[in-house]
Parts: sequence; C-alpha cells; structure tokens
Amino acid sequence: MAQEDLRNTAEDVADQFLRVTKQYLPHLARLCLISTFLEDGIRMWFQWNEQRDYIEATWSCGYFLATCFVLINLVGQLGGCVLILSRNFVQYSCFAMFSIIALQTVAYSILWDLKFLMRNLALGGGLLLLLAESRSEGKSMFAGVPSMGESSPKQYMQLGGRVLLVLMFMTLLHFDSNFFSILQNLVGTGLMVLVAVGFQTKLAALTLVVWLLAINVYFNAFWAVPAYKPMHDFLKYDFFQTTSVVGGLLLVVALGPGGVSMDEKKKEW
Repeated sequence: MAQEDLRNTAEDVADQFLRVTKQYLPHLARLCLISTFLEDGIRMWFQWNEQRDYIEATWSCGYFLATCFVLINLVGQLGGCVLILSRNFVQYSCFAMFSIIALQTVAYSILWDLKFLMRNLALGGGLLLLLAESRSEGKSMFAGVPSMGESSPKQYMQLGGRVLLVLMFMTLLHFDSNFFSILQNLVGTGLMVLVAVGFQTKLAALTLVVWLLAINVYFNAFWAVPAYKPMHDFLKYDFFQTTSVVGGLLLVVALGPGGVSMDEKKKEW
C-alpha cells in the first residue's frame, strides 16, 4: 500500500511538472539534443588544423580528403543545428546528423570501442525521437507504404529511440561490490527497462533525466580542468554527448512513449 501511495505521489509530481513546462519542454529537449553536434561543429572550426592533420595521419587519405572530412562535419553539424532549432527541414537535418554519426564512428575508430559505440547509438536514438516528433499526422515520408494496423512508422521510431537511449545508461553501470554501486545498478537497470518497454514511461524518463544530469555535472566537469590538458576535451565531449541523451529523454517525457508501449496497451485493458 505504501509503495502504491509513493508511486501515485511521484506520478502526480511528474504530471504537475509536465503541466508547468509543456510549452517549453520540447524546445529545451531539442536544444539539449543538438548540443553535442553544436559543440563538435564549433570545435571543428577552432581545431581545423588539428582535426585535419589527425584524419590525414590516421587514414593516409591526403590533405584534400582530410579537409573535406572536417568541412563536412563543420557545415553538416552547424547547419543541421540551425535548421532543427528553427524547425525547418528537420527530417533532412536528422538524416544528415545520422550520416555524421556514422562517418565519425568509422573515422575515429569508435566502432571498436564498445563504450563510445553505445553512446553514439544512444545519440542516434535521440535523433530518432526527434525525427518522430517532427512527423506531422498529415504528411509522411513513408507515403505509399501499406499501413501496419494501428502502429504507424512514427510509433516504431519512438520505440527504437527509447531502446537506443537506454544504451547510454549501460555505459554508466559499475561492476563493484560495494553497496552504493549495487543499488545504483539495480535502480538504473530497472528504470532503463521501464523506458525501453514503455511502462510508467514519463516518470521513469524524468527520473533518469535527473540522475543523468547529476552524474554529468559531477563526473564531466570539464570547466574545472585547464583547457590545455587533453582531459578537458575528453570531459567536454562526454558532457555534451550526455546532454544530448538528456534531450532525447526529455522528448520522451514531453511526447510520451508512443503507441508501441505498455502504457498505451494499458488503455486497452
């Protein structure tokens, strides 16, 4: 009974939060989501020579192709961010961002680093949610595709986005024997499962937002490290990538889990 009361109280708090922020939350979610692309695009501008030289040395692709790589990342990311924030050509911008994630995954050998790969996939999940959010009911880029019952492509995008988002939290699990780590793993895993299957989704996603923000500020405080140290850039990268996943979770909070979820199925029971 006490657990039921606690859950109801938490749901009431989450509903109140949504009522107060419903006009601003989607905008904040999009800003958080594109933050890592915005930061990386700006970094490409200020570290043009370093990025070009790294790609040229790593892949022996020559000066011209290395320059093209940096230029594509700079223009694609900054241009995509502007279009997404201005709500113009959002679907095309999302596809451009997907391409840049894939390009960087190969160029920086992220494919062989499980932690960074999972974080990139989580970032892709956020973009998938943004793509779903941008789809209007009247227009569809899947025009002509036969209907699949009550589940539209948008709802499958929301499902895929939710599942990919939780990969970020799998990189935060600590396999230690102390009580705090075990408790954190159990609670975090439970919340991840709830978001993935779409049960009590808004409450679980909002809890993960608070948890991830706290972890991000504590562990990725790049502003506390001098800019000339390599750790500054690593922490800055992690900070903004985590902020983008927070943006994806905020989209889940603002828009709900979609039709392919337990929350939606509960309405039919």
